[in-house]
Amino acid sequence: MRILQLCPRVPFPPHDGGAIAMYDVAAGLARAGHEVTVLAINTPKHFQPGHVLEHLPGVRLRTVPVDTRLSPWKALRNLAFGQVPYNVERFISPAYTAALRQLLLSESFDIVQIEGTFVAWYVDEVRSAAPTVPVVLRAHNLEHGIWEMLASRETNPAKRWYLSHLAAGLRRFEQTYLPRFDAIAAITEPDQRRLRELRCPEPIAFIPAGVDLQRFQRNKAIHARPRTLFMISSLNWLPNQEGLDWFLSQVWPRITDRLPDLELHLAGKDMPERYQQLSLSRVVVHGFVESAAEFMQQYELMLVPLLSGGGMRVKIIEGMALGKCILSTGVGSEGIYCQNNKDIILCDDPEEWVERIERYYHGDLCHDKMGEEATATAHRLYDNRRIIERFEELYRSLSLQPA
Repeated sequence: MRILQLCPRVPFPPHDGGAIAMYDVAAGLARAGHEVTVLAINTPKHFQPGHVLEHLPGVRLRTVPVDTRLSPWKALRNLAFGQVPYNVERFISPAYTAALRQLLLSESFDIVQIEGTFVAWYVDEVRSAAPTVPVVLRAHNLEHGIWEMLASRETNPAKRWYLSHLAAGLRRFEQTYLPRFDAIAAITEPDQRRLRELRCPEPIAFIPAGVDLQRFQRNKAIHARPRTLFMISSLNWLPNQEGLDWFLSQVWPRITDRLPDLELHLAGKDMPERYQQLSLSRVVVHGFVESAAEFMQQYELMLVPLLSGGGMRVKIIEGMALGKCILSTGVGSEGIYCQNNKDIILCDDPEEWVERIERYYHGDLCHDKMGEEATATAHRLYDNRRIIERFEELYRSLSLQPA
């Protein structure tokens, strides 16, 4: 098949969940024998040269520079006159539209796959230029739900109002645009149910994010330091900041004196200055790390204190593949097939987090055994090759439908 993949950013390097999900699908489809053209918005934050995917035979990358940076003036103008929410408006570009139309009018594609809500607006452009080509949305999450959760916990009245306004706009946008697709690949089963509640037409397939297990082979030369906690996430995403703030204010102060040898290691891209300047005892701030796999293997207990969100935490799957014992909230593990106290530890109350970490510290958690169970789960359910097979099945079902 010839597949056109529309991305809100260049999916390289595969350092964060969104980039990993897009990169692994393109790479996996190409390895399975398909031809993949990636048309990506080249944002200032994630700007990449046009040759960065040349190492993937069968993948062709086209990029269009678009200034998606946040602008207070544009946000205010959108507040007064915007037809779509500002989160989406930032990704609407005449240059990208022209490049998309040129591709669709000059070449033949069997499937167009649009990666997420922020580029869902382009479904009408695809329909106009190539009305017979099936268009699939890969729903990384339902954006309006994330912003609703953030608004519900915001204590500043002005910020709460604005977050609620964004959430309402995103809900209207998703209700309007998501039903326009021929099919949707939901990244979690809860999101599959939510998409059906939005009255999106079938098929709405559940296709989770996978992991290229070759990138996450354990290095036997690396031995994790005992009595260490770690977190690794993209800290330009508000839910990750919210979760880290919760842990540092609600959990860490309750254990730091009682567990004198315990260390916390923090890593992540685009780390705000307030985290880089943390001066807490036994909290080590690493910032961006080149190899997530190497970082994760140096420490023992992985923390995912997510309070808001949607979609699927790819970092959890990576940690499972590396045999890490993971302590997560229920929101953090949403959409992942795991069993509490078998291949993951799930709890939401700060006191429960304190109790689990104390048990780990004193050697009563069986974290090594949980890590082995987690590895087995990752290999059984989240090998990227199996995920690609599910995409192929969805594409074939669309190609068999009458025009």
